[in-house]
Parts: sequence; C-alpha cells; structure tokens
Amino acid sequence: MGSPSLLLPYLALGAVCIFWGTTYVAIRIALESFPPLVLMALRFLVSGSILLVWAWWRGLAMPQGRALVRTCGIGLLLLGVANTCLTYSETLIPSGLAALFLTTAPFWLVGLEALIPGGDRLTWPVTVGLAIGLCGTALLVTPGTGALEITPAVWTGFLILQIGSFCWNAGSILQRRWKTETHPILTGALQQMAVGLVCLGLVAAIPQRAVHWSWAGVAGVAWLVTFGSIVAYSAYIYSLETLPISLVSLYTYINPVVAVALGWMFYNEPFGSKELAAMVVIFVGVGIVKRFSHSS
Repeated sequence: MGSPSLLLPYLALGAVCIFWGTTYVAIRIALESFPPLVLMALRFLVSGSILLVWAWWRGLAMPQGRALVRTCGIGLLLLGVANTCLTYSETLIPSGLAALFLTTAPFWLVGLEALIPGGDRLTWPVTVGLAIGLCGTALLVTPGTGALEITPAVWTGFLILQIGSFCWNAGSILQRRWKTETHPILTGALQQMAVGLVCLGLVAAIPQRAVHWSWAGVAGVAWLVTFGSIVAYSAYIYSLETLPISLVSLYTYINPVVAVALGWMFYNEPFGSKELAAMVVIFVGVGIVKRFSHSS
C-alpha cells in the first residue's frame, strides 16, 4: 500500500467504501422531496454535466461511434437499472435493510462469471460459500423475533434489489472486460448523462407525484451528486481498472455497516439480533466466496 503507484487506487477504493455507504440514507432523505425517477434524473444530469465540463476543460478525448454507444449502454445497465431499483426500493423498506439485501452482490458476480464464456467455474468451496450466504439472506427475510416486521413490501423491496444487483454485477463484468482508452472520469460522466437523459424521458412520459421542496431533500440530492455520483462512482470505475476485483469488492462489507449505522442514527431504523446474525452469516458466505473465487 505504500507504493506511490498504488496510493491513488487505494484512496479511490476508500472513497467507494465510505461514501457509497452514506448514499443509502441520502437517498431516503432526498425521497422525502422527490419521487424516484425525478430524483434519478436530477442526480445524474447534474453530476454528469459537472463531470463532462471537467473532462472538456482537461481536454479528454471523447469516445466515438461504437465505443460511445457501448460506454453509455454499460452505464444504463450498471447505473440506470441498478440505482433505479435501489431508489424505488427505499420507498418500501428502510435504507439500512436495502444495504443488507445488497450484500448478496458477490453471489451474483460469481454466478454470472460461471455462466459466461471464459468465466470462472464454480468449485465446491465457492458453492458452500454461496449456500451459507443464501442461508443468511433467508434468515434476514424469515418472519421471527427480529426487529424488522416481514411484510409484502419487504419482499417486494428484496426482489427489486436483486434485479438491480444482477444488472449492477453484469455491468461491472462488462466494464472490467472491456478495455478502453477513455479516461475513467469521462466514462463515468457519459454513463451518468445517459442515465439522467433516459430518466428525464421517463419522467416526461410517466406521471409523477408532486415535488415537495425542502432543504433536507435538496441537501440529500447535493450529497448524492457530489459524493455518490461524482466522487464515489468515478473512484469505482478507476478502482475496477487499477486494482484486483477481489480487493475492489471489499466495499460490499463496509457499505452495509455504514448504511445501517446511519439509518439507525437518522431514522431510528429497526436493527436487532436477528438482523445482526443474518449479516454475520452473509459476510461469512461472502468471505468464503471471495477466498476461493478468482472472479470476486
């Protein structure tokens, strides 16, 4: 870690680990003022515009033709579907629970890698890790003595987040496998603009609830734009291109801890012994998968 060549990648990974953990509660705060699609459009149009201006000022080379289409397409999968699912899920479930549900992300990553040509095949240790992690997930959503009441809304939120997690990991695999000369920040700018424009079109086509302006809601959007989209997402793209995926994916451990703590602090979100036990079991499963799988 002391190598100067690795200092910036490690700092980028640290930003991903901390700042993305804060975005769960920031989304919940912003949703008090803005409906999900409006929030998505506003967040990514602002962040994408800021990053594009920076890229223009630096004179970064814009991808052309198929490279531009591919960059935007991966962004719609990686950012658009995944973040829309996350944002909408937080209208149904607490922000900390959404973060816990997304701890299944490494399982999707391993499964997708096993299915695609040239990907890593499943081994017995990885299969055991997957089974353990799924048991933790089952414990989390099983009615019982936990602090959280398991309702149809919780199940809906869980399923929506798994769709988003699938798309996020599919996009991450495509981003990592596609070698591009485009600067990581410009890549992030184009992807965020693509998502913002598509969401803006959906806002125009689909009736939305009224916007209720508040300082808290605006502050939530500002935090998402600055630390969620500009800082953390650019850092994530950079980390994917400069560090092993096994190291980058450590953020899946840290984000939920940050999100659960902030959800409890800001909204007194329920978190009891059952939820803690489920989180530990899931982390054990994730740890085994990471230890024995090259893809994670």
